[in-house]
Amino acid sequence: MLETKMDVLMEYVEHRKVVSLDELSKKLKWDVSGVERACKVLERKGIVELKYPLSVLEKPSVILKKSLEHVSKPVRPAGEIIEAYRITSDRVPSEVRIYRKKGEQKPSYYLSPPQVGLYTRLLLDTIREEMGKLVTVNVEELMDTSKSAEVRDKFYDVGKKRLQESIPDLSESELEVLAGILLHETYGLGELELLMGDDNLEEIAVNNSKVPIAVYHKKYGWMESNLRMKSEEEIANYAMQIGRKAGRQISLLNPILDAHLVSGDRVYASLSPISSKGNTITIRRFARNPWTITDFIDKKLSTISSEMAAMLWQAIHYELNIIVAGGTASGKTSMLNTLCSFIPPYQRVVTIEDTRELSLPSFIWNWVPMLTRLPNPEGLGEVSMLDLMLASLRMRPDRIIVGEVRRRREAEVLFEAMHTGHAVCSTMHADTSAQVLRRLMEPPIQIPMVELESLHLIVVQYRDRRSNIRRTLEITEIVPGIGGERLSMNHIYHWRPRGDVFEKVNEPIRINEALNLHTGMTQKEIAEDLNERKAVLEWMVKNQVNTIDKVGEVMQRYYNNPEEFLRENRIRR
Repeated sequence: MLETKMDVLMEYVEHRKVVSLDELSKKLKWDVSGVERACKVLERKGIVELKYPLSVLEKPSVILKKSLEHVSKPVRPAGEIIEAYRITSDRVPSEVRIYRKKGEQKPSYYLSPPQVGLYTRLLLDTIREEMGKLVTVNVEELMDTSKSAEVRDKFYDVGKKRLQESIPDLSESELEVLAGILLHETYGLGELELLMGDDNLEEIAVNNSKVPIAVYHKKYGWMESNLRMKSEEEIANYAMQIGRKAGRQISLLNPILDAHLVSGDRVYASLSPISSKGNTITIRRFARNPWTITDFIDKKLSTISSEMAAMLWQAIHYELNIIVAGGTASGKTSMLNTLCSFIPPYQRVVTIEDTRELSLPSFIWNWVPMLTRLPNPEGLGEVSMLDLMLASLRMRPDRIIVGEVRRRREAEVLFEAMHTGHAVCSTMHADTSAQVLRRLMEPPIQIPMVELESLHLIVVQYRDRRSNIRRTLEITEIVPGIGGERLSMNHIYHWRPRGDVFEKVNEPIRINEALNLHTGMTQKEIAEDLNERKAVLEWMVKNQVNTIDKVGEVMQRYYNNPEEFLRENRIRR
């Protein structure tokens, strides 16, 4: 519990009922003017009355009018704690506990924000009401995303200064926590800001004010949290606030909002009666600590085998074209992101997305991330995925990474890029490699067979809907037909659910031919190269090289001088 001199002051007043300002000053070691200012805040809320006597011989006193009712501590849910960790958002610390109740399949998410003393809370509410007058921000600043951090700092600094003036002797950490809470309640999204400080969360969903906020956890999937919005009006206010900051509008006339926060997170909001149970906000969070290939190989996840990953590394290094497919939440984008770490550092990369999800290592310095843009309220200014794909072809990229292909024209440009010598990677919704080909060849996309020949590999991701585990279901190469024959598929690797094992089904045909054509390597040399990369990946897992930049550093060192890297780290082929 974070209590300040406001709480100590009221504890003494509640005990004495009537007490002079001088006595309070001595008791609290707080100057009389400071005590008086604090009591005036309490007086405006009807808690105390300040009495100034007519006689100069008498001293001003504080009279208790009423006491605030102490709120009972939140009841923690019954069940076993299966994981606990701490998070911080704008210097405000919170504790997260994941509980599993007996008899329930899904765990629940319990967030404990810092508890603030009753009368300190009262002071925070008072300062929050004053912030509109204390902080001068014009409409242009609020709507200019480039100035968002500056405006946020302004709110934080003004709140911190006002707290310093109101309560003496606060430690720096206490001051930062209280100023952070004020920031969340004035410029931010309240307790949603605390959830957005948890890098394990991929989605935050407010369905209405009557049910708890739902969260999608990297490890546990959808969970019910212990937080809920106070009212439908609060949800609508937050949605409008997000809209204003993004230069968009949500109202009864335009009840749907699709926007990006400055952080890169995407927000979808809808107002009643479009969403019949109440107002909604869904935040899809941009991954701050994305999965890496070492995470996927590690036994904790076992998403892919080291041999499969080594083959994909070869494919990325030597500029083969890949589509990563899978169902919803199967890990398509996560897999695409891990593959991007294999890109050599000297290449120019353009990424194209609807929502910012890809995160490349810092060693890839020649990277141009591009995002689509929705039209403004007047219907102007839209920048589509197709616009960006066409623009990227004029930027002389070595690699074009497309978040997801959905429409025919996008697919046509994608395959045109492959045919003009660009290495392309993308994702697509499909459950098997056969489905990928059907989606590409049949309406509404309907890409000609001769165009599809430029695609080398299909990687299919799978999510078990019962246990929520994710696996690379299959890696398949596309083998062009001879003399106008249909394309054929050669399944190289496959995951067997029974036994949870990865199996090599067939030797690669086209991949080996492509590597031989572009590098001159023989079949034997390709196999040796694969084993070498497999050994490097297993060394990375053993040495916990599990962040994007750490993986990037290893790739850079390996590409600079493979022999030296292997020798320095005693890696045997």
